[in-house]
Amino acid sequence: MKHSKRKLSVAPMMDWTDRHCRVFHRHITRHTWLYTEMVTTGALVHGDVERHLRYDDIEHPVALQLGGSDPADLAKSAKLGEQWGYEEINLNCGCPSERVQKGAFGACLMHEPQLVADCVKAMRDAVSIDVTVKHRIGIDYNEEYGFVRDFIGTIAEAGCETFIVHARNAVLKGLSPKENREIPPLRYAVAYQLKRDFPDLEIIINGGIKTNDEIEQHLAHVDGVMIGREAYHNPWLMADWDRRFYGDQDAPVKTREDVLAAMIPYIRAQLERYGPLGLRLNSITRHMLGLMAGLPGARGYRQLLSDSRKLAAGDPELLLEAAGRLRQAA
Repeated sequence: MKHSKRKLSVAPMMDWTDRHCRVFHRHITRHTWLYTEMVTTGALVHGDVERHLRYDDIEHPVALQLGGSDPADLAKSAKLGEQWGYEEINLNCGCPSERVQKGAFGACLMHEPQLVADCVKAMRDAVSIDVTVKHRIGIDYNEEYGFVRDFIGTIAEAGCETFIVHARNAVLKGLSPKENREIPPLRYAVAYQLKRDFPDLEIIINGGIKTNDEIEQHLAHVDGVMIGREAYHNPWLMADWDRRFYGDQDAPVKTREDVLAAMIPYIRAQLERYGPLGLRLNSITRHMLGLMAGLPGARGYRQLLSDSRKLAAGDPELLLEAAGRLRQAA
C-alpha cells in the first residue's frame, strides 16, 4: 500500500471547519490534512472570493472543498483555489441535504457518474494540483457494491486518483443530514473492497471513527483515514497523530495549555484586523470548547468560554483563565 500524504485528515464540516477552526487544529497537529467547509461554485463565481477563500498560512496542508455540478464553473472555482494556494480541490459528492440537492450537487451526483467525470476532467484541465472526490457508498437503500464500484471506475477514467469514501449510504428523502450521519449503517468492508479492486487509487475511509486504535485498524486496509465529528468535539485526539501515524518523532510535545497560549496571538491579530464589529471572540473560541473533553473541570472551562459577558469584552486571555478552571479542579 502506497504512502498517503492524506494519511490522516479532518473532514470538511459545514459551520465547523472554518479558517479559525483549522488554525486551532493546526496547533495540535502539523501533518494532518485539513479541509475547508464546502464552498459552492456560485459563491466563488458570483460572490466575495476573498471572504470564502482567505486562510492563514499556518493551515497548510489545506484543501478546498467545492460544491457544484457545472464543469465550467467548477473549473473556474478550482483555478481560484489553486491561485489562493490550496493544495487540493475536493468535489463534494456526499452531502445529502435537501438544500444541496436543489442545487443538483452533493450526494445526488452519484446518480450521474459521467457528469462527475466531466466535472473532474474540467477541473484537472484547469489546475495542476490534486483533484479528489468525497462520496458515499450508495444512494437511498441501494446497497449493491457494483453501484459505488462503477461510480469510482468511471471517475477514475477521468484522471481522479483519490477517493474519500464515507462508508454509509446517503438517504436523499426522509432523513436529515444529521440522521444521514447516524442511521444508515456503516459498512467499512465496502471501502476495503474498493481498495482491493482499485489498488492504484488512493482510498481514504470516513465515517464514525472515534479512536486512534480504530484509525490503526483501518490503515491496515486503506491509504488514509478522515475523522469528522470526533476531531471537532474531542480535538485532543489529534495530539499524538504526528508521532504515531506520521513517524515524526521531532514533533513538539505540547500540552493543552500550550495550544491555548499559541492561539492568543492569532486571536489578537484577527481582532485587530477585523475589529469587534467584523469579528467576535466567540467565533474563534467556539471551536475550542472540546479541547478539555474528559478532564476534571472541563465543564467549568466550557462555561467560561461560553460566558457572553466575558466574550463581549473581547480579551483572548480568557483562554488561559478558562484553563485555570481545570487547574483548580485538579
